[in-house]
Amino acid sequence: MATPQTQRSVPEVLQDIVSNVQEIIRSEFLLAKTELKEEAKQAAKPVTTFGAGLVFGIYGMGFLLLAATYALALVMPVWLAALLVGTGLAIVALALMSSSGKKLKRINPTPDKTIQSLEENVQWAKHQIK
Repeated sequence: MATPQTQRSVPEVLQDIVSNVQEIIRSEFLLAKTELKEEAKQAAKPVTTFGAGLVFGIYGMGFLLLAATYALALVMPVWLAALLVGTGLAIVALALMSSSGKKLKRINPTPDKTIQSLEENVQWAKHQIK
C-alpha cells in the first residue's frame, strides 16, 4: 500500500501561498466594490429627493428675490433695489458655501472595512511566510 506524501516541496508551498494571496486580493476587491455599492444605494433616494427640493428651492428663491426687488423699487430706483438684493444674496451664498465646505472636509470616503481586512490579510501572509 502506498503511503500518502506528507511533505510538500517548496515550489508547491510557494504556489499555494501565491494562489491564496491572489484569492485574498480578489476577495478584498469584491468586498470594497460591495461596500461602495451599498453606500451608493443608501445615498440614491436622499440625493434624488434633495435634488428635487433644490430645484424647487431655486425657483422659489428666485421669485422671492424678484418680489423683494419690486418692493424696494417702490422706495428707490429699480437699479439700486436690484443691486441691494443681489449683494445680499451674494453674502448669504458665500456664508452657506463656507460652512458647507467645512462640513465636506470632515467626510471620510475611505472603505474602512476593506482597509482593516487588508491589514489583517497582510499580517496573515507575513505569518504564513515565516
